[in-house]
Amino acid sequence: MAGKWMAGVVESRSDDGPPTVDRWTPVSVPGRPGGFAEAARSADERLAYRTTIADPRTTPDDRTLLALHGASGLESIRIDGIDREIDPGAPYFVPTRLEFEPESETELHLEFATARTAGGVYNTDEVPPELGLPGIWWGAAVQVRPQTFIDELSVTPRLEGETAHIDVELVVDVGEKPLDDSITLSLRPEGFRGGGTMDRVRVDGDPGERVAVSKTLEVRDPSLWWPRGYGDQHRYTVRAKLDEDATERTVGLRTVERTDDELLVNDRPIRARGVARLPGGDPLEDVQRAVDCNANLVRARGHVPRPEFYDACDEAGVLVWQDLPITGADPEFEVDRATELAEVLLEHYGSHPSLGLVGVRNEPIDPFADPLGSGWRARPAFRWRAWRAGVDERGAFEVADSIPDSVATVPLTGAPGLDATATTLYPGWRYLEATDVEWLLDRYPSLGRFVGAFGSASLTDDVDPAAVTGVDATLLERRAASPEDSLAEQSRTMRTVAEALRRHESSLLVASSLRDSAPGGGTGVLTVDGEPKPAFEALASAYEPVQAVLDAVPVGGGEAGVTVVNDGPELLETTVSWRAGERSGETSVTVNATGCASAGTVDVSPDADAVVLLLELPNRTVENRYGL
Repeated sequence: MAGKWMAGVVESRSDDGPPTVDRWTPVSVPGRPGGFAEAARSADERLAYRTTIADPRTTPDDRTLLALHGASGLESIRIDGIDREIDPGAPYFVPTRLEFEPESETELHLEFATARTAGGVYNTDEVPPELGLPGIWWGAAVQVRPQTFIDELSVTPRLEGETAHIDVELVVDVGEKPLDDSITLSLRPEGFRGGGTMDRVRVDGDPGERVAVSKTLEVRDPSLWWPRGYGDQHRYTVRAKLDEDATERTVGLRTVERTDDELLVNDRPIRARGVARLPGGDPLEDVQRAVDCNANLVRARGHVPRPEFYDACDEAGVLVWQDLPITGADPEFEVDRATELAEVLLEHYGSHPSLGLVGVRNEPIDPFADPLGSGWRARPAFRWRAWRAGVDERGAFEVADSIPDSVATVPLTGAPGLDATATTLYPGWRYLEATDVEWLLDRYPSLGRFVGAFGSASLTDDVDPAAVTGVDATLLERRAASPEDSLAEQSRTMRTVAEALRRHESSLLVASSLRDSAPGGGTGVLTVDGEPKPAFEALASAYEPVQAVLDAVPVGGGEAGVTVVNDGPELLETTVSWRAGERSGETSVTVNATGCASAGTVDVSPDADAVVLLLELPNRTVENRYGL
């Protein structure tokens, strides 16, 4: 849909005509209407969009549909002067689709309400307000379809022991003539050798009727989808064909389960090394950036990305922890609204094998909102705040219980003391020093089992920290005196905490975050433009699937233990060698699958400027360097 789009602030409205706009301005679709940021700050304003659509049909019998994707804040649609019925309460990640009878040129007017925010992280100061502006975020298209066509195709894979089935549901929109026909269904492996199948389902209906039919396809000798590092990303394509009309969906076969201590995929424990993604930027590039950082999980923090993000994760073998797009700090958690969002989310994204976890509620309170420093007094203060913390978690668990077991759930993510399903762990940033992570994990082992966020922030420019989105200026100024210091401190914190969590055999850990949400700095290990900060290399090293790490920060003239962490699915027999100034050594070690093992001790020379660990793998050598 390549027509020119215009937008403006609505001055007045009438019942029988388009809205009155003082000045129309060109606007990008897809995208955010950045030129209207000031107007959008008022909850009473409305934005209007308009364009014209040329008749796309090749024959008069063709049917025409308008599809809007990522239409946030959409309140009304008027096509050629006629108001069309829509659901203004539908979340932005649900497409809006309407049929219309085109003229040689069709006028389209849309209205968006600034009061209807997208929710979730868009309602926080973690992202700039411009990212939450109402508009057509993901795209608009005009679809030309035959008189009778398949309007909806949904597929739900099921694994039951050694057998697998795919439940197929279809909705057919019947045209001007009665329908008495069959839909041909085919199942084929996507990119690998395997058993396909074909079947038919009968469909009949009267003119103008919408007919729902269903069929279950058996998958012969099913091949499973695995996260990267644990197996191949096998997928299957289901194709439905009715006469000349055809549509298809791609699915994967897998199970995901969270126990008290483990994350299981296809009944096997895995180690999930994750990064949190904030909105903005290219989601496909973010998936590749996560892979480059050795992550095998991305947490979509407080927002729902567009479908192409999930396609990329399916292909790359990256699990997705999808937050519900609600604000965790809301004083009253709306169970009904959260349950509805979860249902709609799974309806539209549930067939993606990468969708592994759904997070319900995030950080409803923060016991450490007031900065807590370090030193001998900080640990008792930490314990006191954690002891006093508490939140009513019943609503979150009620929502989690309503979610099908095709995905794992994370009912509550929050700070120490909240008895959360996944902990937000910020030593070296909100409290204590980064090295105090050892004390935290030794004293409170449950904190490290599932970690929903860890990390710190940094500046990339010499700017006022208070002006940088997503940065707590008070915390930053306590930790670093300059942008360069903040970058170095962020790198040390990321590495220290990530390596400690892996040595303590965390089942899931999420670095927060992958990319800054705005210029100047933020919590990302990448800038808003995707340029690596020093923390990116530090995290990528700490996230190596198999890595040798030190048990403590090395010092000249001292000793430090070495641990080999093996996130892989097989037992590992390897050799670790080390250099520290004039001294060196070598140790053979055997490490269980998804486990860790001691690999001796490093004796650091007093004049050493670095400790270098080298771990031998069959196809490469992994290096881990610690500067002194």
